Amino acid sequence: MNFKILGPAQSINSNNNQLVIKTAEAEAQLTIYSPSIIRVKVTQQPDNADESFAVIRQPLSNTLTYQETEAEITLQTSALTVRINKSSLRFAFYTPEGQLLSRDDERFGIAWQNSQVVNYRELQPDEKFIGLGEKVGNLNRRASSYVNWNTDAPDYGPKTDPIYESFPFFIGIHSGRTYGLFLDNTHKSYFDFGASTDNEFMWLGADDGDLNYYFFGAQTVAGIIEDYTWLTGRMEMPPLWSLGYQQCRWSYMSAQEVLNIAAKFRERNIPADVMYCDIDYMDGYKIFTWNPDTFADPKQFLEQLKAMNFKLVTIVDPGIKVEKGYPQYDEGVDKGYFATYPNGQNYVGEVWPGRCHFPDFFREDVREWWGASFNALTKPGVDGFWNDMNEPAVWNQNMPWIVKFGDKFMPEVRNVYGMQMARATYEGTRKLLNNKRPFVLTRAAYAGTQRYSAVWTGDNTANDDHILLGVRLVNSLGVSGMANVGVDIGGFSGNPTPEMMVRWNSLGTYTPMYRNHAIQGADYREPWQYGSENEALIKKSIERRYELLPYLYSVFYTATQTGLPVCRTLAIDYTHDQAIYYEDYQNQFMFGDSLLVAPVISTQLTVKVYLPQGNWIRLSTEEKLEGGREYVVDSPLNDLPVFVKAGAIIPMQSVIQSTQHAGDGILRIHVYQGDKPTSFVYYEDDGDTYNYENGSHHKRIINFDPAAKTITLSAVEGGYTSKFQQVQVVLHGFDGNEVNSVACTNEEIVIQY
Repeated sequence: MNFKILGPAQSINSNNNQLVIKTAEAEAQLTIYSPSIIRVKVTQQPDNADESFAVIRQPLSNTLTYQETEAEITLQTSALTVRINKSSLRFAFYTPEGQLLSRDDERFGIAWQNSQVVNYRELQPDEKFIGLGEKVGNLNRRASSYVNWNTDAPDYGPKTDPIYESFPFFIGIHSGRTYGLFLDNTHKSYFDFGASTDNEFMWLGADDGDLNYYFFGAQTVAGIIEDYTWLTGRMEMPPLWSLGYQQCRWSYMSAQEVLNIAAKFRERNIPADVMYCDIDYMDGYKIFTWNPDTFADPKQFLEQLKAMNFKLVTIVDPGIKVEKGYPQYDEGVDKGYFATYPNGQNYVGEVWPGRCHFPDFFREDVREWWGASFNALTKPGVDGFWNDMNEPAVWNQNMPWIVKFGDKFMPEVRNVYGMQMARATYEGTRKLLNNKRPFVLTRAAYAGTQRYSAVWTGDNTANDDHILLGVRLVNSLGVSGMANVGVDIGGFSGNPTPEMMVRWNSLGTYTPMYRNHAIQGADYREPWQYGSENEALIKKSIERRYELLPYLYSVFYTATQTGLPVCRTLAIDYTHDQAIYYEDYQNQFMFGDSLLVAPVISTQLTVKVYLPQGNWIRLSTEEKLEGGREYVVDSPLNDLPVFVKAGAIIPMQSVIQSTQHAGDGILRIHVYQGDKPTSFVYYEDDGDTYNYENGSHHKRIINFDPAAKTITLSAVEGGYTSKFQQVQVVLHGFDGNEVNSVACTNEEIVIQY
């Protein structure tokens, strides 16, 4: 095996906005994207095209300057200092004050073993790591190792790796400082956080390609997430209906069955917005078709569903059935749209329809063709599009490495195939829906997917371990730029106990995407399947979700502006509090700014929780609790432990049966007593179109000032008229003060209490 270590520098040049250092082994290129983002690319093929599926920004255009001494090169911004040892070409990153953030291991630095490139980095004694997206294990990744290789992983467990998605981005925390690192390499990649190195070093690398990473120097976790999502893009506002309750299974076998289930929700007054069709709605599992017997009249079916205020999401897989006369097959073969072997023969892999070809989503013309094909779904009235099996999955899980997508072999692009499928789906359906927002969901993903799609955590199982694992996956994906994430409530495979369904649904209230889903042959999972008492508890959880929608929609708006996720591991706001990394407390998270959720398994009726510094109020009982300590609290099935931060501002509404219902027209602003001023960015728009991009929105800042005893709603920004006619302030923890409703006008509203 050929082994090489990088260094020393042979030439150093500044090429406009890039510092180029050449060695005998490779060329190192440094560019500045912002004061807190510096890119390091070490390549053995500097003439190759520089491309990224993830990064949407360009480096700063101003001329890069650096200082050079006999021993080192120094590059400085207002937020970062990079020092490069010339004799060994080791890179070290510091704060502007000279405090170490991260540096190469002095012995091994950057090395190659044949085509594999690896960066060995020094470990700090107290260093913790969070992130990497959809990865099992603990919140703190220290002493763990991971592989990025998008994989169809049915029935994965708490230790399974890899699974469906790849986000090669982590945040390091030590000595009261933070940094981030994004390895933008789509080959199979590896991250070892001191798992097997006697705590001497951590390492990251890939099977081929460049060592191409972006280093983030913001000194808060939130700041790093904001920078990372600035670099790779942020989600757009989701359709409001997609934040309601979603009912799914593999499969509702006919249009009539879907309609019957939807009608039962309405008959039982259980709020819901979305029904799903899994693969059996198709004709022989062929994409962009409808089963002529069981879904004979899609337009009429959709009209009946929409008359009950439901939206429909349909599944799509990438495999195109090999069948002459099937339009997508004929056109794809005729125009050369499919993946091939090196000799030009179309690759065939077996999935649900049987023998299939796979579109080359890396070509723009193929993406446009794929997107236009959704007319078969959008014309009858489908609004949501569920991208599955796009790791890409084939039976027996082993697509040959010689399969080519254009000029790229499968190992180069497997990790980004699902993202590009989601992109094609998003771009095509956005065009077809004529200014309406599509809801796109994907199982496989790569960094930057948030620009196109929501994700879910794949084929989980019905057990208590997965209740907690799902929470950690959602929170970790949030750190990695994915704010819109869901799990299969109840577990995809297996049959949950009634208690498990009650508990899991109580967590669904506080999950960005609230979807109930089940495998073929499993028990039906609708809320009424578990007896009247449990139905009432599940209904209560769903109703609370709908009450919270004004708060949740505003939190999603924040995600579009800053990249901050909806579900936030406590490591975002309480980064240097050691207790939040303990296994007993690592599942706890903030739902937006104000609500701390303590997940509990179905059999646990009391639980230890840790409340960080500050004052807290239990949501259900309004018991006041002091932070900075642990408590043992009751956790019956009808009362998931949720705590409100003192000073919180939480806008809510009345219970509605779907997001298309108007409600009672009253915006209820719940304010919890605190001794410090607080604020909340409240946001509304029509929830359905892209008009908000042109100023048709309703945004105002809600301020709570305990010294002045006022709650103030700023004057409205934007041209959208609120759906609420009245504002009612609801005070919690105040001394007997009541505030009546006031008219919801666009001018500043000041309420004295």
